[in-house]
Amino acid sequence: MMKVQKLVTLAMLTSISYVLMLLNFPFPGFPVFLNVDFSDIPALIAAIIFGPGAGILVEFVKNLLDAIMTGSLTAIPVGHIANFTAGILFVLPTYYVYKKIRSVRGMTFGLFAGTISMAVLMSVLNYYIFLPAYTFFLGAEAMSGPEARTFVTTAILPFNLIKGILITVVFMLIFAKMQTWLSKQALYKNI
Repeated sequence: MMKVQKLVTLAMLTSISYVLMLLNFPFPGFPVFLNVDFSDIPALIAAIIFGPGAGILVEFVKNLLDAIMTGSLTAIPVGHIANFTAGILFVLPTYYVYKKIRSVRGMTFGLFAGTISMAVLMSVLNYYIFLPAYTFFLGAEAMSGPEARTFVTTAILPFNLIKGILITVVFMLIFAKMQTWLSKQALYKNI
């Protein structure tokens, strides 16, 4: 019975995550392909309840579903790989800090750690992997080192900081109402 309940819960959280991914929106002042969405929130809830593997699973299936539905699975999957990576870089540090300090303060520190982790590591990964991959797949001229550094520091880094802050604010509003329930669920169902 517990396995069925876990599968149903993960399927529900993945579905919510996918729908939230569809409700993305551009943030003023940033390139149009950098969109904010709140799809990492269900993945974080899955991680808190079932452990880090569940959070990773929700992130993976959400991106797989979107790649299949948009047809980018066979075309240019770089955006989905980047989204999956960013989600993991946000969810895992948040989970591990909260696991050590199970309180509102711990969650706040965790979300801060997740935001910084996502912003800094995605900047590095964009510079070395994702931006070169995009230019390769699109057949565009590769950015020079200074161009890429400028793009990462003026667009990628601030965008991920803003995205992390927005997710933090929304998640803390949810967490304030669900903290007791999430803690009870995590005690009984953690992987």
